[in-house]
Amino acid sequence: MKQQLLAILLLTLTGCGSQQSTNPVLDIEGGKIQGVASNDPSVLVYKGVPYAAAPVGDLRWKAPQAVTPWEGVLIADKWGAAAMQNSGKATGDFYFKEFYADGDPEFSEDCLYLNIWTPADAVAQPDKKLPVAMWIHGGAYDHGYGYEVTMDGDAWAKRGVILVTINYRVGIFGFMAHPDLIAEDAKNAPGNYGTLDQIAALKWIKNNIAQFGGDPTNITILGQSAGAASIKNLVMSPLSKKLISHAIIQSGGGIDEKVLPEQSLTEFAADCKTFMDENGLTDLDKMRAASAERLMEIFNNKPQELRFRPHYDSVNIPYGFTAATFDGTIANVPYMIGYCSNDNPAMGPGIQRFATERKKQHTKPVYTYLFARSLPGDNAGSFHSSELWFMFHTLDRAWRPFTEADYKLADEMTDAWTNFAKTGNPNAPDSNDWKPYDPETDFTYVFDIE
Repeated sequence: MKQQLLAILLLTLTGCGSQQSTNPVLDIEGGKIQGVASNDPSVLVYKGVPYAAAPVGDLRWKAPQAVTPWEGVLIADKWGAAAMQNSGKATGDFYFKEFYADGDPEFSEDCLYLNIWTPADAVAQPDKKLPVAMWIHGGAYDHGYGYEVTMDGDAWAKRGVILVTINYRVGIFGFMAHPDLIAEDAKNAPGNYGTLDQIAALKWIKNNIAQFGGDPTNITILGQSAGAASIKNLVMSPLSKKLISHAIIQSGGGIDEKVLPEQSLTEFAADCKTFMDENGLTDLDKMRAASAERLMEIFNNKPQELRFRPHYDSVNIPYGFTAATFDGTIANVPYMIGYCSNDNPAMGPGIQRFATERKKQHTKPVYTYLFARSLPGDNAGSFHSSELWFMFHTLDRAWRPFTEADYKLADEMTDAWTNFAKTGNPNAPDSNDWKPYDPETDFTYVFDIE
């Protein structure tokens, strides 16, 4: 009997030790953390990892601050709150059915969290040096979050790429300028708080990702729609462009034929002041004392022409992506850039102009693509955001009757995206089917089931 009890005890201890070795406690900025098994047992996921202090109270409308330390071990098994925004129902019937039918997450000003998917055998092994990708969600700069139904990192981690998705401040909380905010802290890009959140997350990855088996010198940034526009800002920002190894711009357009005039920071700030004054928030004390719900009420009744989104400042975003492309000051890295057939407006010409200009100036390649698969189940075609199901390989979460051919296309796209994150080339090592863009050949890779 004693021998049986001893054997059981030894087996139990051995099992615990094995579990601990495959899911160790990590020591990162803020404290100790431990992940949980993802849907695939070979992958660990870390949900709701704080990368900056909660931007609430006196930190509302300020640049992100250092993480607030926590006690004990943070078991990262719950998503962090999404940024303050309207319900997914507000995005319209089509997109609600497509992406938001499962309901809303928690919304809060305390939203600066990121999520990490990594191979379980890579954690706490800095010598692994796996490539890393940071995903920035879209949503017109006023909604969205880093764990929407389309978004998952299992397929990426299984292909040897650590995927990080982030939340950042949106809408009136992320992109409001004001003369008082400029006077308070002109050197920290007043009004571009959501962009500064993205940069803070990128710096957090640079400083901490080795613990998760990642290579801090090989970070790809990618995003779609407003997330793609955010990528355009990060590759030209002096605060972030040196941290980037590769960039993927999905349905964010290219460059304009000419440099267009833009509203200045002071003009936008003056418009915001008029708007806030009209709503009784006449100084910073009143603005910061207002509840988040009150600010959302104000935001939902703003004039249509007042758009809370990134704007140019002297610190973070010196000028537009078009001008930065022409003068060669964007990050000199490989780019992958494309759009969906039914994106509106059509984005192809601007993307070709971008790739052509890069070809003139630099040897780093630009790979262009068109997502042309008309999704089954209705007549929506290859609509804006439809490629997300494929490049994240999450078709099984959709309501649509995807076919075997769709799953093969998802394999192809996930392979291409992760190959690019590894090397800056979307092709497999033994392939050269997807050639860099050259205006003489005008080659763009088409993703479809045909």
